[in-house]
Amino acid sequence: MQPYEERLTAPRSWWFASVLVGVAMALILLPFGTLPLLGGLVGGTAVAAVVTSAYGAVRIRVVAGSLVVGDAKIPVSALGDAEVLTGEETRAWRSYKADPRAYMLLRAYIPTALRVTITDPEDPTPYVYVSTRHPQELAAALDSVRQSAA
Repeated sequence: MQPYEERLTAPRSWWFASVLVGVAMALILLPFGTLPLLGGLVGGTAVAAVVTSAYGAVRIRVVAGSLVVGDAKIPVSALGDAEVLTGEETRAWRSYKADPRAYMLLRAYIPTALRVTITDPEDPTPYVYVSTRHPQELAAALDSVRQSAA
């Protein structure tokens, strides 16, 4: 079995934007003095950094016969074919081709994704869309788990 684990993190530009939020808060509090200015700089930067970190701290794993994507845990036995998406196909499946019933872990700043059909007839979710930087490796890990279970 080929293990797989990936952590999606926010791009560097978002961390720079967190500092800019802190600077904006400092400028807003400038008329009230130096101490509020420093508090706004530190507090605004800290709050923006926490929000950026929380959004970017998503893990994708193939573990114990399941695909774990964010809060979802899907048994590999309920998954069908995996389709690697790049370029225009990635944009198409997260916009006009998207099914509202699908489970989507969507990060627009990641240019590649994996779309995996769900074969469980009891589940109304047609597929799982996962933004990933390594779609080939994720597909190979799912295939490896599927073959070892058979």
